[in-house]
Amino acid sequence: MKDIDTVNMSADEWDEQNFPRPETHGFDEVVERAISRRGFLGGVLAFGSGAAAMGAGLLNSTSARAQQASRFAFTPIPIATDGTVHVPEGYSWQTMVRWGDPLFSEAAGDFEATQTGSVAMSDKVFGENTDGMESFLIGDHQLIAVNHEYTNRGTNLPAEQKGVPANADDVLKLQNLQGVTVMEIAEGENGWEVVVDGPYNRRITHNTQMRISGPAAGHDLMKTAADPTGTQSLGTMNNCGSGKTPWGTYLTCEENFNGYFGANGHVAVEGLAAQGRDRYGLGAEGWGYDYHKWDARFDAAANPNEPHRVGYVVEIDPTDPESMPVKRTALGRFKHENAAATVASDGRVVVYMGDDERGEFMYKWVSRDVYVPGGDSSTLLDEGQLYVARFDEDQTGEWVALTPEATGMEKAEIAIFSRIAASRVNATTMDRPEWIAVNPQAAEGYCCLTNNRNRGVKANPGGDWQPVGGPNPREVNHYGQIVRWRPAGSDHTADAFEWDLYVMAGNPTVHDDAHAGSGNINAGNLFNSPDGMVIDSTGLIWIQTDGDDSNEGDFAGMGNNQMLVGDPATGRIERFLTGPFGCEVTGLCWSADRRTMFVGVQHPDAPFPDGEGKLPRSSVIAIKRDDNGLLG
Repeated sequence: MKDIDTVNMSADEWDEQNFPRPETHGFDEVVERAISRRGFLGGVLAFGSGAAAMGAGLLNSTSARAQQASRFAFTPIPIATDGTVHVPEGYSWQTMVRWGDPLFSEAAGDFEATQTGSVAMSDKVFGENTDGMESFLIGDHQLIAVNHEYTNRGTNLPAEQKGVPANADDVLKLQNLQGVTVMEIAEGENGWEVVVDGPYNRRITHNTQMRISGPAAGHDLMKTAADPTGTQSLGTMNNCGSGKTPWGTYLTCEENFNGYFGANGHVAVEGLAAQGRDRYGLGAEGWGYDYHKWDARFDAAANPNEPHRVGYVVEIDPTDPESMPVKRTALGRFKHENAAATVASDGRVVVYMGDDERGEFMYKWVSRDVYVPGGDSSTLLDEGQLYVARFDEDQTGEWVALTPEATGMEKAEIAIFSRIAASRVNATTMDRPEWIAVNPQAAEGYCCLTNNRNRGVKANPGGDWQPVGGPNPREVNHYGQIVRWRPAGSDHTADAFEWDLYVMAGNPTVHDDAHAGSGNINAGNLFNSPDGMVIDSTGLIWIQTDGDDSNEGDFAGMGNNQMLVGDPATGRIERFLTGPFGCEVTGLCWSADRRTMFVGVQHPDAPFPDGEGKLPRSSVIAIKRDDNGLLG
């Protein structure tokens, strides 16, 4: 039986423990490139100036910003360290749905009766650890699709098992509580609630039938004994961030899939497959789920190709509960955070994506065909070109095409081993690229670079050095930053772009150097580890955090994880929401009338939302203005 500590270990900690990165000694060669706080405050005021200082972007001086009119329709709130949610005066919140709440009437009361739910009902309730989500309006039906990233094994399984499955039923329960929920919701006298037995209600789990499409479909590396065609698979897992296509489908993104696989013997692979096992963090023991001991599909010794069938963006049609989700391999295989889709000026579809691991890369995909409203979109995400970002010190950059000529790999191999392909073209290693958002009011994109304690210290999993500089200007980066870019000619399909840093999180109450943050960080808006991010219809940036909430040392004054609002024009950032202690604030979407905001509260340690003596439950909350005004 594994030590209980592995049950509570994060994906990053597990990867570091099981796949330690090689120590390097090149730090002295790049440390002088780490910028000072003085550099942040005195730099470039607009794109294209050629200034060397990083982080200033479009920010004016602190005093000038203070004089600019605010576009925020709320009074910023202070930090909190307690066990509940706080929003500004004039706003109210309610719990809409919690882990274990029924989607179908047959599951009513099951969670309470069995303390954490039964195996039989585990695919008929709202899953655990909500993450990315999107809203849809189908006729007069309001729907939300929500990701369920992982399970708390120590809670879902009997206490004496210490989070380790003892049989196939234990594994099935864990598999069912993850994946995706599609559910109808409605606002009534009691506020927003799930429409139990709604015609669109659906759970998509680790065992749901999927179709594989794109360049990897049918390749030998995708074939298994159960699927000799390499075109069908089961399940979507570790669903982190999300996206929404222009034609109204849901994109769910598979992130830390490696932790579900183990091996009950020698894994007979060679070449790229062998290299890929190390690059994607696949080990013999897995992350403690022990699926491989009870479900042969997850035993890489018996099915060495099965891990190649996970790690993609999956498209789901919320309008048809009988439709089969599709794994879009053209968009690459890595630890996807989210998928930000937009339509370029020529009608082609562009999808921006981040690979959430220290020292990995940012990607862009451009469709071959144009999007025609009302036309056939069934293959739009199958044919196109995958690119990876290269950032230069002069605040310019390039999207490098991952082609067979550039990488020495087949198209299918590029799709399956995108990380290896990106390393071969010398892409820029990033500080954990998480959510990406595209501004609907301007041709620009933003990416949360959450943190990276290995910056300037270790190579990434592929041996790529992580130098200090460019969009990653601090060594041992505990706070994170948000990089912004504008494509050449305001064309999202362009290869060239200019970039700056919208914000560098930090703590000026503790530090007076680069770790104090950029000029738009002050004692009143402290935060660390920007993770989730959505830009609303007015162009305001909603930033959600998943960082250190100890409120001590480097993180003094930051309180619990939170949601802030940023103005791209002024650089101003203010705190709108604080979550309960121990939680990550993640996932954001709006009702069709834009008068309600839905926000995810994942893995609270506090007894949220039901109060003292109750089990902490990941939840989705609904926030409204008390005057029922618009919210973005």
